[in-house]
Amino acid sequence: MLINSQVTIQDIYSDLCEALSMKMLNDMPDIPITIQSGDLHRPGMALMGFLENFDTGCMQILGKSEVSYLSKLSDNEQELALGRVAELKPPLLFITSDLQVSQTVIDYVTKFEIPLVRTKMPTIDFLHSLNIYLEDAFADRTEIHGSLVDVYGVGMLFTGNSGIGKSECALDLVERGHRLVADDIVEICRRHNDVLIGTFREVLQHKIEIRGVGVVDVQAIFGVRGIRMQKRIEVEVRLEQWQDDADYERIGLEHKQTEIMGIKIPRIVVPIYPGKNITVISEVIALDLMLKLYGVDAAQDLNKRIMDTLKGGDYLRQYLRHDHE
Repeated sequence: MLINSQVTIQDIYSDLCEALSMKMLNDMPDIPITIQSGDLHRPGMALMGFLENFDTGCMQILGKSEVSYLSKLSDNEQELALGRVAELKPPLLFITSDLQVSQTVIDYVTKFEIPLVRTKMPTIDFLHSLNIYLEDAFADRTEIHGSLVDVYGVGMLFTGNSGIGKSECALDLVERGHRLVADDIVEICRRHNDVLIGTFREVLQHKIEIRGVGVVDVQAIFGVRGIRMQKRIEVEVRLEQWQDDADYERIGLEHKQTEIMGIKIPRIVVPIYPGKNITVISEVIALDLMLKLYGVDAAQDLNKRIMDTLKGGDYLRQYLRHDHE
């Protein structure tokens, strides 16, 4: 289930007011105004009348160049320039570097009901910080039933039918020194187009439900060493009940994948039965994945060695077949 993110200008101001040293120069609307785009524009060309390549509905930022240009205009010329920017219907207008603007600018922007915010931060730093916030706020999100654990720095998403043992496996990994991110419900957001970040649902936080025991507070029992706030998801470990007639992967030459919000990650199916040590297997999966990132693939190496041996055996048999001494 894909969750659509909605961001309002009120959210941006309340969340970042202190962190980005922002101050309102006019009134913030009482009615929540949803932002349709996370893009940020600098309207230098728009102030001069060139509007062709500007999208409407984007937040606009006035830096030193724009404010310096406006300061050289008369009041009427300032209104004309700002009227062009108003045509772009920006939900928010920022002024950076604690720059001062005339009352004419403030009054004219207020006339179009555009909130005007000034920040003490330099333009480049402000753009960078605001972009990070918007990227997270507008990221695609979904939820998956499972457990997410950081094992040797690898984000492992455990999935499987209810009652298969995902939570028990996660708890055992935490007891062995690894870190729990989320259990039962894993909230996932897509960042940088190819990165999946998992975190816990706020109401559950770092709680684990163990059947027969009840709810366990991992942070209270194991301390901060046993938890993480978020982690990149790098592999899915699917737990399934052992079936005698199933064809399970034996060598590892076939690399299965799962797709979450259009991003593919490795998928490993682990059949389980009483007495099987899933925790150790999970640690080996994490270490093996790290080795593959460094170019070491045990299955491919073994396959190559077998093929080389077979070829070598053919040469030896041919030699002996024609050797009559």
